Amino acid sequence: MELRIFTEPQQGATYDELLAVARRTEETGFDAFFRSDHYLAMGGDGLPGPTDAWVTLAGLARETTRIRLGTLMTAATFRLPGPLAIAVAQVDQMSGGRVELGIGSGWFEAEHAAYGIPFPELGERFDRYEEQLAVISGLWSTPAGETFDFAGDHYRLAGSPALPKPVQEGGIPILVGGRGKRRTPRLAARYAAEFNVPFASVEDNARLFSGVRQACEEAGRDPSSIVCSSALVLCVGRDEAELSRRAGAIGREVGELREHGAAGSPAEVVDVLGRYAEAGATRVYLQVLDLADLDHLDLVAAEVAPQLG
Repeated sequence: MELRIFTEPQQGATYDELLAVARRTEETGFDAFFRSDHYLAMGGDGLPGPTDAWVTLAGLARETTRIRLGTLMTAATFRLPGPLAIAVAQVDQMSGGRVELGIGSGWFEAEHAAYGIPFPELGERFDRYEEQLAVISGLWSTPAGETFDFAGDHYRLAGSPALPKPVQEGGIPILVGGRGKRRTPRLAARYAAEFNVPFASVEDNARLFSGVRQACEEAGRDPSSIVCSSALVLCVGRDEAELSRRAGAIGREVGELREHGAAGSPAEVVDVLGRYAEAGATRVYLQVLDLADLDHLDLVAAEVAPQLG
């Protein structure tokens, strides 16, 4: 199982703090550093304020050398699909081909209001999201020297040179995620290299993975060609005192974290991750909420990761 570090900088983080976490992620052997794409804190004052996801990843692309970099999830409401395709392809070039694009429909209404971003009703948001997936993947896959056209209800492109191109072989992986029963699995089967289930039980992960595999079969795609992944909050301690301290630092209760996250002793967390692997996850995003606690990453790298094979 691959372990990736996942951060929530809208809760309050500077670029330098994110850089420190990304560097420790790379040094300790994790597979990737991902971050959310939000502009408003979900509780707390959010000081010193948010950082932009793709500006951050562009910087990290030049200051790391091995780890994959990406978003869980970029909001389709935040950006037009053409400029987003350009930005992500540029960061891919800057990183030497280490970028992945997690993209969702957008959901947090308050941050849209706070920063003047239009927030349509759910049906329209999802329609726009589907068109964005078509536009972004179409731009990236158009052969050099040819042009790309698209005529949707919300986005229209005419004679696009479809540049720049991603540099990584096979193109930039797209991640689709969520708990939708109908449209989400279909979109994952059509566009995604990876399907992610955020913060859900083992049973829900197994059910949702099964739905995506079924959607792949219906679309004529090999179900084994899509990566299934889970996202879980992380809280590990060598003993109960350390565990309680880490839970308190992120404003959570130990019991609740044990029930819903990757929490407990290293042995407990190995067991939790093993259950998610049995449900079909081959990759887990560990949500790190206390960005100052780099020893937390060291502990997982030393006592959890080696036991997962």
